[in-house]
Amino acid sequence: MSTPPAGRSIVVATRNPRKLAELQEILGGYDLHPLSEEVLLPPELGETFVENALGKARAAHVATGSAVLADDSGIEACALGGRPGVRSARFAGPQADDDENLALLLHELAGSDDRSVAYVCAIAHVSIEGEETVAEGRCEGRLAERPRGQGGFGYDPAFVPVEVADGRTMAELAPAEKHAVSHRGRAARAIGDALRSSGMSA
Repeated sequence: MSTPPAGRSIVVATRNPRKLAELQEILGGYDLHPLSEEVLLPPELGETFVENALGKARAAHVATGSAVLADDSGIEACALGGRPGVRSARFAGPQADDDENLALLLHELAGSDDRSVAYVCAIAHVSIEGEETVAEGRCEGRLAERPRGQGGFGYDPAFVPVEVADGRTMAELAPAEKHAVSHRGRAARAIGDALRSSGMSA
């Protein structure tokens, strides 16, 4: 299999084009490549976002020999004791899509006085030499009663960040606005800062 050149090129252990595009927008100084379809990633069985991100990053690094980024992210609802958490992508079942997962969360919080939620993201980087770096980001918010907006993905249409004063959901924000406050934006910027401070270009 062909691998991207060394330097500022990084393989991202995802096949979600929207996630890849978000990371590319945030980490504009790096040339990000999607993971080849033939590479198998481990199941997300960790109890934390960091465990899952590291598992995917290590597997992709072994398979490609390239510098790799991998993330694991999800939403935590206070009224549900932190669920769905690391199971956010399969909240409504192993084959559930974004709409089904969001519909179930809205159903479970229907009538709840506590609609506080948090987005959490862990990003792991494994360099060509195998050095590992991890960063986490968090965004507090509340869950709207119904989806609004066409942008983003996942739970974005119902996630209202506390830092957005006019009450727009993540899906209603412009990309730059979203990246400024989002969990993934914060984690990606922290990874970029860590790589630059350590002298690693990728």
